[in-house]
Amino acid sequence: MTTQNHKQNPNDDDHRHPPCANLIPRRSTFSGVGHWLQEKMLRDESACNTYDYGDSVYWDARYVHEAAAGSFDWYQQYHALSPFVRKYIPISSRVLMVGCGNAGMSEDMVKDGYESIMNVDISGVAIEMMRRKYEHVPQLEYMQMDVRDMGFFLDDSFDSVIDKGTLDALLCGTDAPISASQMLGEVSRILKPGGVYMLITYGDPRARMTHINQPTYNWKIDLYIIPRPGFQKPPGSTSSPNSYMSPVPINEKGMLPADYVVEDTDSHFIYVCTKISENSDLSNSLTVDI
Repeated sequence: MTTQNHKQNPNDDDHRHPPCANLIPRRSTFSGVGHWLQEKMLRDESACNTYDYGDSVYWDARYVHEAAAGSFDWYQQYHALSPFVRKYIPISSRVLMVGCGNAGMSEDMVKDGYESIMNVDISGVAIEMMRRKYEHVPQLEYMQMDVRDMGFFLDDSFDSVIDKGTLDALLCGTDAPISASQMLGEVSRILKPGGVYMLITYGDPRARMTHINQPTYNWKIDLYIIPRPGFQKPPGSTSSPNSYMSPVPINEKGMLPADYVVEDTDSHFIYVCTKISENSDLSNSLTVDI
């Protein structure tokens, strides 16, 4: 993948972070979660405003420029995410894929049995390309839409919303906090009670909980951490693929414990936000196990 004034090279790694995060120097070591989180925060909205990633003009130009490259999935491909998707999202669900771009994840979900996926993106170029590509796949629909205003959809109209990098992109654009609040408010509105907003992001809890852990959304939040594609476990590691399927312990504020060790300092975070009814008890709305 390329961006304006940015040429593709073997060191580019869009699987880890959106383009704005690639502008920030990498670090190779960390000593404890506190130091790691402080450094990782440099990648968030305060540090990435070179382009307006909430602007359709940027994305239209990018998809035109990269049309010949084919589909591209940010962060993780479906085979790595499918255990989480299958755990929380029944195949009969009406799914909304926000910021679908030209990714192949929706196609892979259909191959896995999912029956109804609405895909939206701010880029009309991306939507038109994908609509033509999948015009004979009735399970997939495509619509140009700004996720900050999804008034086309009725309240409580989706069983699940999947977000792989869209909130991250808005947090790298202008008026980031306002854009994030607008999008998350819309996501909460269109989710049915019991529905799931699955956020796949490079943002750790210090960078993301302030946005998603708001009482107005009525979300119960479970956190998972998975290594980036191609990560090699350090010698002596006792983790296993199955261990990634266990929710990560977070405290009452939604933060990681101070002594929590993350093997891959460029991990991806999966926030599973389940919408509960307004009269439910929100006192246990976070996964806490310290």
